[in-house]
Amino acid sequence: MVWMSWTLPTAAFFAGIALILVAMTTWQAIYPSVERKGFLPIETTRGDRLFIGLLSSAFVHLGFVALSDVPLYVATALCVLWMCFLMRWG
Repeated sequence: MVWMSWTLPTAAFFAGIALILVAMTTWQAIYPSVERKGFLPIETTRGDRLFIGLLSSAFVHLGFVALSDVPLYVATALCVLWMCFLMRWG
C-alpha cells in the first residue's frame, strides 16, 4: 500500500530538512550557542531561531497556496530570505 507520493520535490524537501538538522547539530557540537536577544522579543539560541523560521516558513507557504495563484517558488525565495534574516538578526 502506497501512502505517499515520493516525487523529487518531496524527497528534496525532506533531504534538505535532514541536512539542515545535521549541519545545526554539528555546528552546536563544535561551537555551542549562547542565548541572545535580537529583534525577536525573547532570548533565543540558533536552534530556537531555526525552529521559528521553519514554522513561519510553513505558514507562509500555506498562505501562498490558500490566498494566491503565485508559484510556490516565490514563497520559497521569500522564506529563504526570511531564514537568512532571522538567523542573523533574530
